Amino acid sequence: MKALISNDDGITASGILASKKAVEDLCDTYVVAPETQQSGIGHALTLTEPLRVNEHTLRDGSLGYGVTGTPTDAVTLALFEIMDEKPDIMISGINTGYNLGQAELTTSGTLGAAIEAASFGIPTIAISQEVTNDKIKFITGEVGIDFDFAGKMLKKLAKIILKKGLPEGIDLLNVNIPANPINEEFEVVKLGKRMYLPVIEKRLDPRDKPYYWIGGDPYDLDKPGSDGYELRRAQKTTVTPLKIDLTSDMSLLKEWIS
Repeated sequence: MKALISNDDGITASGILASKKAVEDLCDTYVVAPETQQSGIGHALTLTEPLRVNEHTLRDGSLGYGVTGTPTDAVTLALFEIMDEKPDIMISGINTGYNLGQAELTTSGTLGAAIEAASFGIPTIAISQEVTNDKIKFITGEVGIDFDFAGKMLKKLAKIILKKGLPEGIDLLNVNIPANPINEEFEVVKLGKRMYLPVIEKRLDPRDKPYYWIGGDPYDLDKPGSDGYELRRAQKTTVTPLKIDLTSDMSLLKEWIS
């Protein structure tokens, strides 16, 4: 069996190595990821400039491949150039910082990589870990985070998927690991509304021309049963089943448009 592992934090990130460590005794692993930090890039695909693939010696001494593009680029090249057959499972992460809610899910590069793999029928896990220091979310390379618990939970899910696949109608799983988990159980939850409320910071450059930083404050209105509430308030490991088909109720539209 084979596993494709990617991310949006970059080929040298600590979390991607933690994913590899979690499943390397279950299957052969292929690590293919962006060369650099790509958080917030979503499901973007590079179409206007060439891409390169560079071999990397990862910190455990194994081989990885860095792609000079987006997470979606990395998955595409992995599936159609680097690997000789479709993997049995795809893992995106472990991401530094959680990925929650409806609004920001499609901006996540972690989910972008996962969605690309899932679109080809590959059972996929997107996994992210809550951090208490927001400043480390966008670091390229090694970070001082203990991913052992996340790796343990990832291995549990990977074993189930490799044995049974995903249920019909579920394309991928979005998993979020709390910073201080209360147990080793999975809480199956729905998506909350948002991860952040946008905060725009306006500044002036030395020539007094304005420029802007987009940031955000954590959204705190999620209700029990949602990923944001159960992860951030209850400190539970959350799993949300996702499907790529965004088609809504066609009968409602037919009635409305007639």
